[in-house]
Amino acid sequence: MSKRPLLEVNGLQKHFNLGGGKILKAVDNLNFSIAEGETFGLVGESGCGKSTAGRTIIRLYEATGGEVLFGGENVHTLSGRKLHEFRRHMQMVFQDPYASLNPRMTVGNIIAEGIDIHGLGSGRKRKERVSELLDAVGLNEEHATRFPHEFSGGQRQRIGIARALAIDPRLIIADEPISALDVSVQAQVVNLFKRLQKERGLTYLFIAHDLAMVKHISDRIGVMYLGKLVEVTTSEELYANPLHPYTQSLLSAIPIPDPNVERTRERIILEGEIPSPLNPPSGCPFRTRCPKAMPECAASMPAFKEVQPGHFTACHLY
Repeated sequence: MSKRPLLEVNGLQKHFNLGGGKILKAVDNLNFSIAEGETFGLVGESGCGKSTAGRTIIRLYEATGGEVLFGGENVHTLSGRKLHEFRRHMQMVFQDPYASLNPRMTVGNIIAEGIDIHGLGSGRKRKERVSELLDAVGLNEEHATRFPHEFSGGQRQRIGIARALAIDPRLIIADEPISALDVSVQAQVVNLFKRLQKERGLTYLFIAHDLAMVKHISDRIGVMYLGKLVEVTTSEELYANPLHPYTQSLLSAIPIPDPNVERTRERIILEGEIPSPLNPPSGCPFRTRCPKAMPECAASMPAFKEVQPGHFTACHLY
């Protein structure tokens, strides 16, 4: 890929000072990039820091260290008009469709809020834009006068997607957008994301903990554990050839719809609990649960490096 990526995340850190000398390293030294028109999936167990990473990239949180380059500009140094412009180009779809929509606003006003803030149209033009966006996400224009409580979870998430699309962003961060929805609705919402990407040339950072769903939508996938990236590669390569023991255990938990394969397949059960990010293990953060841990895993943190073309991992085995 010769042209510059749309988003570059270099050594990103987000630490929370909890007082009493306690520092929570929610995101620690994250490195990845996303090309224009690509979907990058970020996966990991609950509490691994993936949502914090998304919020720090879009600057809902200020970074503790590292940089986020969007179109070559460092997001965390922008201010005034430049920051206002940047907010137009990157939008977020939140995890909870019940908490992320203002219950006192009509759906039309929720969707048009960004249009108003960025001065992109008023009166008839604004109304037409809201109708067009509702139609794009599979809702009717008469829904514009209703309130969020009149909709199901799946419909609310569609409203959240319409709101994110309202100002024609280039990149959308989808923060676990399907985890609060019924399984029957999840596939519909993922397919909606795929269709909108095709029609509008969107770029996605898709955050989730369901690896099967992420494979369905992502071009490349990054796997996080305890605030760090442990593996990044294309979705096909990750499923065919997972290198990191953590990725291998995650993938072994996904059922395969072939009874013969399923019967003979080895399930990798992880021992113990995820360590506290307040007191992570020395060396590799995964070593306390890793079936392949060696003495050197405790001594030093493995470097995150390219071990096969386009396939990065942080593991002493390679």
